[in-house]
Amino acid sequence: MKTSDSSNVIQGDEQCRDGHYRAKQDLRTKTVTSTGAEPAVELDSNDSTSLQAQNPTDLGKLRVGVASEEAAGIPAIWNTMLYGVGEMGPVRSAEAFLKINQVTGFDCQSCAWPSPDKKRKIFEFCENGAKAVSDESTKKRIGPDFFAQYSIADLAAKSDYWLNQQGRLTSPMVRHANATHYQPITWPEAFSMIAEELNRLDSPDQACFYTSGKTTNEPAFLLQLFARQFGTNNLPDCSNMCHESSGVAMVETLGVGKGTATLEDMESTDLIFIFGNNPGTNHP
Repeated sequence: MKTSDSSNVIQGDEQCRDGHYRAKQDLRTKTVTSTGAEPAVELDSNDSTSLQAQNPTDLGKLRVGVASEEAAGIPAIWNTMLYGVGEMGPVRSAEAFLKINQVTGFDCQSCAWPSPDKKRKIFEFCENGAKAVSDESTKKRIGPDFFAQYSIADLAAKSDYWLNQQGRLTSPMVRHANATHYQPITWPEAFSMIAEELNRLDSPDQACFYTSGKTTNEPAFLLQLFARQFGTNNLPDCSNMCHESSGVAMVETLGVGKGTATLEDMESTDLIFIFGNNPGTNHP
C-alpha cells in the first residue's frame, strides 16, 4: 500500500474546525447556478435502489390521542422510571440514572444540552435522556437465531422502531457476497476481514473512519489514533449527517461551528429566541 501524502489530505483551517466543512462548502458553491441549487443526483421513484433506501411505510402501533397537559413533574418522573425498569431492571436503571451528566459519570447521548460547570442536581437529565439511556442499556439481546429466522429482505421491510426494539447485537455480523442473511462471526474474524480490506487499498486516504455521537471519548480517541497511525485523517462523525448544515452556517456567521452559550448566559439574558422546537414536549 502506498504511503499517505499529507498535502492531499483536507486539513482544517481558520475558516472551520474540520476540513470536511470546507469540502461541503466547495460542493455547495459548485452546485449553485442561476436557477438555484441543483441536486447532484436525481432520485427516481421507480428505481428499486432508491425505493430500498427509503424507510418502510409501516407505522407500527402509531396512535393519535389527546395531548398531555404536563411535560414535567410527577408524570415525567413516573414515565422515566417505567422506561428504566422496563429496559434495564430496577437496580441497573437506578445505577445508570445516578450517573447521567455527573462529574464522575457519563454524558447523556440524547442531546447536546450542556451540564452545569458548578453544582449539579442528583437527577441532571430530562425524560428523553432517560429514554435514550434505557434504550441503549436494554437487556434485550439479538442472537444468531434471529438472523437465521429473518432474511435481509425481511429486515428491510420492518420499521426502524421494530428493529430497535429487538435488542442489542451479541457478536459482529457480516453479509457475504450474494447472501440473503446476515451471519455472525467472531471478533478475530472481523478484525482479520477489516485488516485485509484496509491493506488492499492503494492509499490510506481511500479509507474513512466514521464515529457515532454515542461513542464515548475513550473509544473515539483510540479510533482516531488508529486512523492517523494508518495514515489518514478522514475522520467524519455524526456532525456530517446531523449538524453539517448548521455547522457551515455558524462558521460563516459566528466563526465557529458549535454553540458558544453557557447555562449562566440563559439565566442572565433578557430574551431567548427558540426556532423550530417545542421545549414543552421535546428535549432541550
